[in-house]
Amino acid sequence: MDITFENVSYTYQRNTPFEHKALEDLSFHIKSGSFVAIVGHTGSGKSTLISHLNGLSIPTDGKVKVGKYLLTKDHKPGDMKELRSKVGVVFQYPEHQLFEETIEKDIGFGPENFGVSESEIKERTHEALSAVGLSENLLDRSPFDLSGGQMRRVAIAGVLAIKPDILVLDEPTAGLDPRGQKEIMDMFYRLHQEQSLTTVLVTHSMEDALKYADHVIILNKGKKYLEGTPEDVFVQKDALKQVQLDVPEIVQFITSFNHKFNTSIPFSNQSTEQLAKQIKQALIGDELE
Repeated sequence: MDITFENVSYTYQRNTPFEHKALEDLSFHIKSGSFVAIVGHTGSGKSTLISHLNGLSIPTDGKVKVGKYLLTKDHKPGDMKELRSKVGVVFQYPEHQLFEETIEKDIGFGPENFGVSESEIKERTHEALSAVGLSENLLDRSPFDLSGGQMRRVAIAGVLAIKPDILVLDEPTAGLDPRGQKEIMDMFYRLHQEQSLTTVLVTHSMEDALKYADHVIILNKGKKYLEGTPEDVFVQKDALKQVQLDVPEIVQFITSFNHKFNTSIPFSNQSTEQLAKQIKQALIGDELE
């Protein structure tokens, strides 16, 4: 599903002493099937932005289009429940949302709430559990008997079981060790490809945005600050520094290497192996000269 924001502004507690503009004149387009990273510091508007995707927030001004659904201050979809069945949101610490007595019931809660038949719920539960890499032998167990990492996977399975077209990931690796972070993000990327999802990743991690996203939107104080491919955005060191964001480590390394050895290796989101070959070629070329 495509996502389009047209001149969207959103103000909390409007016309009160506590009025706060969280988004201001925000416009962008996300193509169906894209993996997009929304990056910015706390207070930049990231959480407010994603709350518009399933209608939890309605624009104060402007238009939000999610697939066929249009949201404006004067217009809301006739069936908000249908919209919300298309947009699955994985919040920070999703395991905190577990509450049922068994894993099977917890995964099936979302589809049941959206009116899915019992037989279909059972099928979706098994598919979702497999998708997150957990055994069906766990279905009768309490989710609270699992490890923290397993609990998070169960919570993610509950989101996948509604079969969303859009998957929103709000800092999904929060609290995990580096290995756990990589495993979870690799899993999301695999699901993104296998299920042809439109994936929106909200993150502080420039490394994750670089590795997984094909498009990046940088927010600052509720406004769009930068937008483009990772290759375009993450080389703008000075612009990122202005909003207290660092360039990814590989970009820093290439910049330092080029400066030290007077080379001109470009950043093209290359793999470590590709970069090693480019470095070798640059150094051998220097020796030949």
